Amino acid sequence: MRNTNDFDELLVSNNDVVLKNIAEDLRNRLPIDAMSSSEHQAVQKIHQHPLPMIHVDAFLYDDDLVDSLCEEGKMSRSYCTECGSYKTASLEFISHSFSLMELKFLYQHVLPDLTGKVVVDVGSRLGAVLFAGYLYSSASQLYGVEMNADFCQLQEMTTTKYQFIDRIKVVHADICTQASLLQTADVVVMNNVFEYFLDRQEQTRAWEFIAGNVRKRGSLLVTVPSLKESLSKLQTDIQLSRWVEEMQLNYDVYMEKDVDREALEQIHLYKIL
Repeated sequence: MRNTNDFDELLVSNNDVVLKNIAEDLRNRLPIDAMSSSEHQAVQKIHQHPLPMIHVDAFLYDDDLVDSLCEEGKMSRSYCTECGSYKTASLEFISHSFSLMELKFLYQHVLPDLTGKVVVDVGSRLGAVLFAGYLYSSASQLYGVEMNADFCQLQEMTTTKYQFIDRIKVVHADICTQASLLQTADVVVMNNVFEYFLDRQEQTRAWEFIAGNVRKRGSLLVTVPSLKESLSKLQTDIQLSRWVEEMQLNYDVYMEKDVDREALEQIHLYKIL
């Protein structure tokens, strides 16, 4: 007879399968770089990076899938430093989505029990944070705020197909129009949210809006990268020590060799003061 732990493990593994099915659905509807044709600024910023960089959506493509695509010649992990030579260097990958491992880390180890809580994902993109929150947490409501209409449509399509509609709501809007939603949120998630999509002046405006409205005492803010890194290149009036307290995370919860600890260490948790 199965005990409770066996049932929990079965449920978790089933949720993993559901998320992988969602990723497959989305891969079939997007180009390989998972960038929308309307994301001109993000594409331009990636091209301007001092070292060659490509966008690989970590929710859609795990390492095994990337390896398969490289074998098929559809993707590369390296570039030639001198055309025609054997001198190659590793390409830098950037993702605007969490991987399956990062999503599980977020909901199973970073955040507390979310029963009755409201989660807001700023720049929800393909909806990975929302879908994982539905499957791995007891959050009462999960809101995704996304400016890109194409991505909103994909999120809504997935929400309907997988019958997540009772707890997930996608808001097609600029986050700077969503003061009341931010003020009532118990958890706000921000993954690489502004740097590649807004110029510095717009980033400053957005961060000051976030800092002015994510003020519910004891609520939680999850960011990638850290707030310090995100704000370091901007001139803002935000005083972090008066706004948030960083919470220490245990990045050693997964002992498997194939876990990308470096990616987990980019996840930061803050409590609002």
